[in-house]
Amino acid sequence: MKIKSVTESFARVIHGLKVGHLTNNVIQRSKRMILDTLGVGFLGTSTEVFHKASEYSKIHSMDFDDTWHPATHPSGAVLPVLMALSEALPPSPKFSGLDLLLAFNVGIEVQGRLMNFSKEANDIPKRFHPPSVVGTLGSAAAASKILGLSTTKCQEALAIAVSHGGAPMANAATQTKPLHMGNAARHGIEAVLLAMLDLQGNKQVLDMQTGFGAFYANYSPEVLPNPDSYTWLLDQQDVAFKRFPAHLATHWVADTAASVRKHLLTDRATLPIDHIERIVLRIPDVQYVNRPFPDSEHEARHSFQYVACTMLLDGSITVPSFYKCQINRPQVRELLCKVELEHPQDNLPSFNTLYCEISVTLKDGATFMERSDTFYGHWREPLSQEDLQAKFRANVSSMLSSDTVERLLEIVDNLEDLEDFSMLTTLLKGPSIPGMVRKSI
Repeated sequence: MKIKSVTESFARVIHGLKVGHLTNNVIQRSKRMILDTLGVGFLGTSTEVFHKASEYSKIHSMDFDDTWHPATHPSGAVLPVLMALSEALPPSPKFSGLDLLLAFNVGIEVQGRLMNFSKEANDIPKRFHPPSVVGTLGSAAAASKILGLSTTKCQEALAIAVSHGGAPMANAATQTKPLHMGNAARHGIEAVLLAMLDLQGNKQVLDMQTGFGAFYANYSPEVLPNPDSYTWLLDQQDVAFKRFPAHLATHWVADTAASVRKHLLTDRATLPIDHIERIVLRIPDVQYVNRPFPDSEHEARHSFQYVACTMLLDGSITVPSFYKCQINRPQVRELLCKVELEHPQDNLPSFNTLYCEISVTLKDGATFMERSDTFYGHWREPLSQEDLQAKFRANVSSMLSSDTVERLLEIVDNLEDLEDFSMLTTLLKGPSIPGMVRKSI
């Protein structure tokens, strides 16, 4: 029977997709996403935000997690839910690594499908933080899958989850932004539990402009394909992995600044700050990443200007680059005073098309200019597996033994062969670290 309801088609896909529908490409890409999310989650437990807001903050607490197109952070609202449920559920029946991969990808897929119904979602967000909306439904979808909900219950869970969605971009670059991701995870599983208790919502919520359409302009939903002939969005569109913890758009700026820096240091060891007259960044108009003089680590992570100046000054950007003592260096402040922004009309605010040009003019009139259309880590130039694993090791090395780190790498790399993925959760709740599973949602 042909389904006419968009919401019902989502529920049918969530319920109907099986392990056999996973392609090798989807499995390989999602394993990389899982590894990266575990790593940034561990690193996030060291932040001030984590200690203030606890379990609701860590994966996005440093803005170090993966980014997709259309724009969202897909993994952070999905993986913690599955890890927590795997620990909470009875030991029998066992869930395999393939079960985890399937539920994870269902949660990712739901987010991507919803965003593809609106042209607005293609752009860097202006009004609300996407994980707080699509992440909530992704969390609900993943939990529905791992718990084996019926099509009807999946449909109810989606309806309830929509009423949990939303967080304003006004809280970007503050300690509250990481809560958006944690709340999406928590609200998604809450929606599933309420559906299991027979709470009901509007069964057409994804079909309606007053339903999910309330979040996105130009919302034009379509019925999803039958699971038997399904094509995964992750097969077509990979994610971006960040090399340093800051807003994705700043990664173009960092790469461009690194290229300009080579011109400025041809015959000297340190940047000639006093010789610089003017620094011009030609970037998209993204207001919440336009922060001329950031005053906190969260503002610095959302500052085109700060990332450009730090790269020009230091030649690299790392986790400590966003410590308060680094942000307030006199050399950084002096450089920030020289920065101007321009927004070329052809430089649109989309992670798929944006570019960065930087020109540095010296007091003797010499000007050096470089441009970046894609950075290393973007889906067009993916991180190598070796570099992704190096990022993971760097993020967890202070909290896990080297043997545990290598065992985790091995398990995730062979996740599709794992018979019982509680082995993964057991490693993650070692006595020497804050438990990622216990404090996931």
